[in-house]
Amino acid sequence: MSPDVRVRRVYEKPAAGDGARVLVDRIWPRGLRKDAARLDEWARDLAPSTGLRTWYGHDPARFGEFGRRYRAELEQPGPAAALARLRERATARPVTLLTATRDVAISQAAVLAELLRSSPAGPAGDAGRQEGGEPACYAHLVCPECGSVTTEGHQPGCSLDPARAGTQRH
Repeated sequence: MSPDVRVRRVYEKPAAGDGARVLVDRIWPRGLRKDAARLDEWARDLAPSTGLRTWYGHDPARFGEFGRRYRAELEQPGPAAALARLRERATARPVTLLTATRDVAISQAAVLAELLRSSPAGPAGDAGRQEGGEPACYAHLVCPECGSVTTEGHQPGCSLDPARAGTQRH
């Protein structure tokens, strides 16, 4: 069963069936007192970046591209962790995502609600994944002394460079 996730304007009066009320805007809504909002959480980490928000400007023609870019932002470590916490909350009880946006249907809250309802796998969901599992880790290829990728060669003067092994004085 998919989680019970709703999207509403933060200015609307709280309803009995709201469940956990989570504000997903980066900036506090104008003219709203914090005690009047009756929030369970203010998830600033889930809000789109200022650059993306400014570019989008709630232009309905840009909503599709906004959703794609916003999902990409949600894959970054901070937002991904916040999304995982919200997903956990949504599996336990109803969640109402709140935003100050006038048209909630073309808001970041609508994108988040769709993600929470459809994909337990992550921001891109299974549809966004090409194939395979976790990304590969190449940390073992980084030289601890010079920081270069060892298969590409070491920095000049690196003592761990195998090409220099026979030229060092002891």
